[in-house]
Amino acid sequence: MYLKASALLMAALSIVCAGLAQKSGDSEAPSWAPKPVEIPKYVPPHKPVTRLADLKKQHAGKANWSQVIVDDNTLHGEYIQSAPGTSTPRRFHPDTREFWAVVEGQLRVNIEGQAPFVATRGSLVQVPVQTIYSIETIGDKPALRYEVNIAHAKTFYPMEEKPPEIPGFQWLKTQLNRKPGAYDRGNQPHVNLFELAKDPKFRGKPFMIDDRSFANIIYGYERELPPLDPKNRGHYHPECAESWLVMLGQIRYPIEGQGVIIASEGDVVYVPMFTFHAPRYHGEGAACRLAMNGYPNIAHVRDAFLPD
Repeated sequence: MYLKASALLMAALSIVCAGLAQKSGDSEAPSWAPKPVEIPKYVPPHKPVTRLADLKKQHAGKANWSQVIVDDNTLHGEYIQSAPGTSTPRRFHPDTREFWAVVEGQLRVNIEGQAPFVATRGSLVQVPVQTIYSIETIGDKPALRYEVNIAHAKTFYPMEEKPPEIPGFQWLKTQLNRKPGAYDRGNQPHVNLFELAKDPKFRGKPFMIDDRSFANIIYGYERELPPLDPKNRGHYHPECAESWLVMLGQIRYPIEGQGVIIASEGDVVYVPMFTFHAPRYHGEGAACRLAMNGYPNIAHVRDAFLPD
């Protein structure tokens, strides 16, 4: 009798849930999703927002500097400023695809198999696995870029280059049947936000798609969004953190446990896994954020029955 009653109760609950889902306009039945009782803490070097203005003050007077902004179990991101005339050695990554965004200045980029090009403010550049590349800062001002790779990515150097010293490591002469990676799945060596935005219909596109990382250009205007709903806390990601580089204008970030953050061009915003967030364009003009996470099809977990 008890089992029969339980079965009837579960069936009734299923009918109610299905009805609520249809009423809300959402055909998906709700699911139970795990959420820690305590909001995940920010572990250094991570902060809710890293202001570019603060970084510039911190490194004032230095022509060359770098600072790690993201270093979790999926991605590693750092700001790098390089003086005019400086260049990286030729190098490649054996198992990962690297990308970066140019925030200021000019970089001449040489990628194996591609014609050299100059990347400027708004440029996004990527280099596939096992593909040799180098970067040179040109012009009369330092160049500033935000560079991202998979967590714990390793760097190899062709034999003609002198690799840097790394504590606890030695350099061996090796071979790995190297094969330069492909620009597949819509990946491109170089795009520039301001060139893309010349199309009045442009509202963003994926820039970098890889098995272990994803970067998405999200572009638009606040005036095109539905009215702000302060009760909608957005979504969270159960498998990895997410971060954004603001490439243009301002983005509004309500973040669980942090309140509302308004981030401007050059700022980096970081949200740990399991933390609700609801980014949206802010202000009168165009705004753009580069969303970065560890999966090309990351799950967006929302409260049931709330509109997207």
